[in-house]
Amino acid sequence: MSSKSLTEKQSDRLKNIAALSSISVAVGLCLLKVFGALLTDSLAVLSSMIDSLSDIFGSLITLIAIRYASKPASCEHRYGYGKAESLSALTQAAFIAGSGLFVMYDGFSRFITPRPVADTGLGLVVMIISIIATLFLITFQRHVAKRTNSQAILADSAHYVVDILTNGSIILSLFVVRYFDFQWFDPLTAMFISLYLLYNAYELAKEAIATLLDRELSDDIRNKIQELVTSEPFVCGLHDLRTHDLGGSYLFEFHLELDGSLSLCQAHEYSDMVSAKLCKAFPNAQVIIHQDPSGIKEPRLDDKLVKKNQRSK
Repeated sequence: MSSKSLTEKQSDRLKNIAALSSISVAVGLCLLKVFGALLTDSLAVLSSMIDSLSDIFGSLITLIAIRYASKPASCEHRYGYGKAESLSALTQAAFIAGSGLFVMYDGFSRFITPRPVADTGLGLVVMIISIIATLFLITFQRHVAKRTNSQAILADSAHYVVDILTNGSIILSLFVVRYFDFQWFDPLTAMFISLYLLYNAYELAKEAIATLLDRELSDDIRNKIQELVTSEPFVCGLHDLRTHDLGGSYLFEFHLELDGSLSLCQAHEYSDMVSAKLCKAFPNAQVIIHQDPSGIKEPRLDDKLVKKNQRSK
């Protein structure tokens, strides 16, 4: 079954399963890393445990956001609640940034007051188990995100991609401490992890804010809309195309240029045909069409934006 054939109910079910799987894995790994951090006294392992705590928090936020976003449109929210997923991603970004700053502070403290790492062998086992479990989870999350176009699941998956990188660096740190006795390498690794956490938080926040501020969809999607609409023989053109990401579904608005001699009923029928064609290509999309007689002279948003861009150069 292709991603386009998913019903809204199937999509919501997949996203819920992914979110619950994420919470289960995060809780298991956090408990495992608490055990490892207590016995090894490694700052690197502790930083990974804190990151797992943020994963639990983030995954819970994701689950709440997914269930809230799946609510049907209401009188107060006629576009639906899909952007709750973007708010979820923004919240996760804030929590990741806080975790990164905490690890950075602790890293500076360890440089000033060094503390030896104890059972590095146990720490290595803990981190290897963590990587294997995380790889399985990421694979499943990416599959779900691709099929459902869920920003929240994709943001949640980003946590665990970071985990793979951080856990790999922690394994390197424990190996260096164990076999070369470079105790300073442990807080140094934690510092690099904190910087990566801050960068990842920035990327998540940037994407979430862009969606919340109604950034236009990609050029590929816009070009596809243009191609689908103008391929109809009765369409003379379209202009003032605006696209929105509602959180897992799209909203398209544009002016459809038709023969000015058409009756209102015929123009309406043609508009419905164009709308149905777009919804077939983009399931669950909402389409708003304003019908214009071809060749009419009127102020256009496209012209205003072109002039504005020319002035800004």
